Amino acid sequence: MRVYNFCAGPAALPESVLVQAQQEMLDYHGKGLSVMEMSHRSADYVAIAEQAEQDLRDLMNIPSNYKVLFLQGGASQQFSMIPMNLLRGKATADYVNTGMWSDKAIKEAKKFCNVNVVASDEANHFRAVPAFDTWQTNAEAAYLHYTPNETIHGVQFDFIPDSNVPLVADYSSIILAEPLDVSKFGLIYAGAQKNIGPAGLVVVIVREDLLGDVIKGTPTMLDYKIHADNASMYNTPSTYAWYLSGLVFQWLKAQGGLEKMAEINKRKAAKLYSAIDTIEFYGNPVAVANRSMMNVPFTLANPALEKTFLKEADAQGLLNLAGHRSVGGMRASLYNAVPEAAVDALVAFMSDFAKRNG
Repeated sequence: MRVYNFCAGPAALPESVLVQAQQEMLDYHGKGLSVMEMSHRSADYVAIAEQAEQDLRDLMNIPSNYKVLFLQGGASQQFSMIPMNLLRGKATADYVNTGMWSDKAIKEAKKFCNVNVVASDEANHFRAVPAFDTWQTNAEAAYLHYTPNETIHGVQFDFIPDSNVPLVADYSSIILAEPLDVSKFGLIYAGAQKNIGPAGLVVVIVREDLLGDVIKGTPTMLDYKIHADNASMYNTPSTYAWYLSGLVFQWLKAQGGLEKMAEINKRKAAKLYSAIDTIEFYGNPVAVANRSMMNVPFTLANPALEKTFLKEADAQGLLNLAGHRSVGGMRASLYNAVPEAAVDALVAFMSDFAKRNG
């Protein structure tokens, strides 16, 4: 029996994708071997990789002057690669701090440059996005970095910042959840293990004019241009994760694309937030305008019941609802592959639990 998986990552994958991968596990299209066993240089695998990139370009309407890279190291390695590649002779970069992941990016960037924190909600325990008119940007900054959706605190930007310098965004937890104007960005990066595919892969979408001119001493493997020039195959890539991500892209197309996914995702989130707001037993501390569509943290009126809530939820097939260890409480991640039926089941359980324990 398949359960409903609300994990923040590695996260749920579409069941039909898993079934297809299962069917192709031992014999990919009559080749007599698994994708995991293929040479990444073979014509069969190159076709898989090229199709995955094209499908992602189609889904996101990625302009032709952007390179799409399928790399290793996760989003966390991008915290270093970004300043290495994008400082381009400048000494300062702008960062917005709206939670743990943007804070980690800031700490890593400080190893390479002066970091100007243009805005932070840390004093408010990361419950909202600072108003754009309060940001203290630096006109001489190499780039402006922000995290559109923070998985831990459940804070999501309700706008794309205007920027006169290259805009850089960590889209790990909300990429492919809704349409996005890629042309507004210099670079977008996203760890795969939430809305793209399995862990072990990170996708980087970078404007071509930002390639090259890395800082002195940058390792070859951390140079975007090297990967762009070699079609993400300078070394052996995460071949199976890339293949599975390609199946997810095809699944998204079959669902109707990102416009359709946005419709479904907004409906899922609205159902859960409605339950949190209308059942007095639950609460959510995030400013309404900045509530995440993907990651919904919530608290119980009686924290002593948290372990009971999780135990009973698990028994109902509602898994991975514990909040991040740094903040506690509960958290439901509603990524693309989490079906609407999962949210309906969670809401029904929450209502029943509140009635029995309120």
